[in-house]
Amino acid sequence: MTHPTTTILARYADGGHGLDDAALWSIEVHLDVCADCRARLAARTTPATAELLDRVAASLDRAIDAGPAPARHPAPAAAVHRRWLAWTLLPWLAVTVAVLGCGVLLDSVEPSLPSLVLLLAPVAPLPGVAVAWSQRIDPAWELIATTPAAGLAMVLRRTLAVLVVVLPALLVAGVSTGTSLALTLLPCLAFTAATLALGAFVGVWRAAIGLALAWSAAVLLPSVVTRSLSPVLQSGSTAVWAVATAALAAIIAPAATRFRRLTSGN
Repeated sequence: MTHPTTTILARYADGGHGLDDAALWSIEVHLDVCADCRARLAARTTPATAELLDRVAASLDRAIDAGPAPARHPAPAAAVHRRWLAWTLLPWLAVTVAVLGCGVLLDSVEPSLPSLVLLLAPVAPLPGVAVAWSQRIDPAWELIATTPAAGLAMVLRRTLAVLVVVLPALLVAGVSTGTSLALTLLPCLAFTAATLALGAFVGVWRAAIGLALAWSAAVLLPSVVTRSLSPVLQSGSTAVWAVATAALAAIIAPAATRFRRLTSGN
């Protein structure tokens, strides 16, 4: 369970100043089930507010005692699963695996072309990552976005679910075609991190589309037309991809709060 920090609780007690809608709703949902956080919040209330809350609590107690016992229902399993995986991801992941399979087939049929597996590896996870946190694609996005586990934590969990499918597919494709595994996997991770880092500011969906188009125009299409693998995918570029992946991953955490906004443009 993710508990609100002391600073966030203080802002909430002060009227929610500086907190977006998703954060406010997430705190309220969490307070419903966490007695410790309710006690921490109560310690920050003014005497007048405490007196008002006591009157409301007494009134509610009388109303509850006079009514029927509430029925308790466990949280639907689907709601838990959606924290890790949006079912709308499955068709996109299936298409990604199919495209990689086509790349392996073309590499064997037309060996004169540069490795399509290497050329497709950086953009392979982008469709799934785009859909993982997309207001346009996930019909339950607004509902899930208001849970305590929403925001960057959920984005990372769903991104991990995408990589769990894409990375093994890339490994199999790389082994099948004899391409460098480092140059197959590191660009994939670098573009995933770049999508999340840029997505914090422009929306994950827009970031994924923009990076995919940029890679296609700058590297993939020129490599196919000239039948020569781009220098950015040559053996000497492994260290550059590793550093880029680490640097981009470091940018994501400071921008975590941007993933909680319902109007983030995703």
